[in-house]
Amino acid sequence: MTALTRLLAAVVLPCVLALTAVAAPAPASAAGYDDDPDPLRGLLLPPLDAVVGLLAPIPVPATPYTGDVCVDGADACIDDVVARMQARLGGLASRCSHSAVFSLAYLRVTENVRDAVRSGYFDDRAWLNRVDAVFAQMYFDTTSRWASGDRTGIPAAWRIALQAEDDRAMSGLGNFLLAMNAHINSDFPHVLAAVGLSGPDGSHKVDHNRYNNRLDSLYAPVFAEEAARFDPTFDDIDAGTAEEAVAGVIMRGWREMVWRNAEALVLAKTPAARKLVEKEIELYSALQAQLIRTFFVAKPAKRDAWCATHGAA
Repeated sequence: MTALTRLLAAVVLPCVLALTAVAAPAPASAAGYDDDPDPLRGLLLPPLDAVVGLLAPIPVPATPYTGDVCVDGADACIDDVVARMQARLGGLASRCSHSAVFSLAYLRVTENVRDAVRSGYFDDRAWLNRVDAVFAQMYFDTTSRWASGDRTGIPAAWRIALQAEDDRAMSGLGNFLLAMNAHINSDFPHVLAAVGLSGPDGSHKVDHNRYNNRLDSLYAPVFAEEAARFDPTFDDIDAGTAEEAVAGVIMRGWREMVWRNAEALVLAKTPAARKLVEKEIELYSALQAQLIRTFFVAKPAKRDAWCATHGAA
């Protein structure tokens, strides 16, 4: 077993299997996985999606977005994000920074969101554009401040992730998971609370949940690209294609937690109550980071030599 498989077997999978057994969803929900080379996905993810679908959003009043990023919700917002990410990745890859791993993954996810939005995959196109742009701006702000030496107000999960990148002490997969945890579990609840959980037509949770299935299609190609460019061990899978199913399980759990934390932020009745929610978000994401940081320690020599030859591809 790889470190990721051990981590999931010990911590996440027992909880998921217990939930799916209780939910007992219809077998037809697995139809979309009939030709999938990973049989675990068809067993785990459709039942888990059924469970997530049963978890109704808490009624939250629609509130106007008061920020200044992507105010009009136009498609150009994501185009701008993609251009900025491409430029950032180019610089990181040219010097084989360990930050390039998440930069590449985030670019590919953003391109996927852009394509999904423009295909009509989501109900509220403007909301998705705005969420994507505000989310990315938080990432740009945090990483820029860290690079300039400004540590003020940077969440604990990001401090762990960015310091690990600077220390060059993790595997590529470890850097990916650390940054993904920080951006999703620490940043995303604040983004959703700011952009709005509900609109005139009701809750946006259906669109939030809908993206889980799009993410499933990204794990294999992104992992392969990371391995080809930055760390040849990134997709060293010794359990068939199980790691892709594992990634789907992790992301569904994280994204559901994100939505519930965003609800708690919006529904907090006093500044003190909101501060408590913020502390809980930071503690949860920091604990996740500490666990990942423990499991994915690696020496950089092989990875760095590989990137020096292949990273600029």
